[in-house]
Amino acid sequence: MSLQELARKSVTYRKNILKYIVGAKAGHTGGSLSCVDILNVLYNYVLNVSPETAKSPNRDRYIQSKGHTVEALYVVLADKGFFPESDLETLCKYQSHYIGHPTRKVNGIEQNTGSLGHGLALSVGTALAAKLDELTYRVFTLLGDGELPEGSNWEAALSASHYKLDNLCAIVDKNTLQISGPTADVCNTDPLDKKFEAFGWAVRHVNGHDFQELTEAFDSLPFEPGKPSLIIAHTIKGKGISYMENQLKWHHGVPNQEQYAQALTELEEAGMAL
Repeated sequence: MSLQELARKSVTYRKNILKYIVGAKAGHTGGSLSCVDILNVLYNYVLNVSPETAKSPNRDRYIQSKGHTVEALYVVLADKGFFPESDLETLCKYQSHYIGHPTRKVNGIEQNTGSLGHGLALSVGTALAAKLDELTYRVFTLLGDGELPEGSNWEAALSASHYKLDNLCAIVDKNTLQISGPTADVCNTDPLDKKFEAFGWAVRHVNGHDFQELTEAFDSLPFEPGKPSLIIAHTIKGKGISYMENQLKWHHGVPNQEQYAQALTELEEAGMAL
């Protein structure tokens, strides 16, 4: 898929994220909009997985550690054919499998996540299993910068380096905001690159909304043989909607009808500009 095609996909994905969050009257809007370009590139450019190969032992694995932004993952999985998009009309409804965090009851979801700080550890175990089983699949996980103070992340990071898991790539959605404020004020984890390098990782920075930078980084994996790779993706919470960008209240805010209409207008204009 070309860079322009990826950009057009992201406009559609953003429309669908808002559509289903507004329909459900619930959802983590800002973070879904900050990470959707990363998921777009993963599923439309990087991952060796599809509905047809979803049970293949050698498929690539994607584990979403920042599980609360599952709306972005749902719209991408629906687009890839893992389930009918109409299923998302039941988002957060009674007895629906499409709840506010990833669950393996939904086709295409590898692991139940949402308890922040667990996804990296799950990914390390999965990547280690590939090495032990002499399989060539890769493991990708998306972390939120707000979950990095959880100690389990650093135990997992140390283990990944110890076992030389160069089949593992972690991506940090570094939008610098979490539910209770700026990440630097809540519990500062910077400099992330120096910390992960000290734990034995190879690290790169990218603009998390630049498709060329994202594709080039993923094409370069592993960054160093014998080391797990970390991509620090600098993103904007609420990306693509002017009144949401870098606004803490949109961590899980739901647009009203007037706001929703404005958002769709802005996205239509963004699509036409492409």
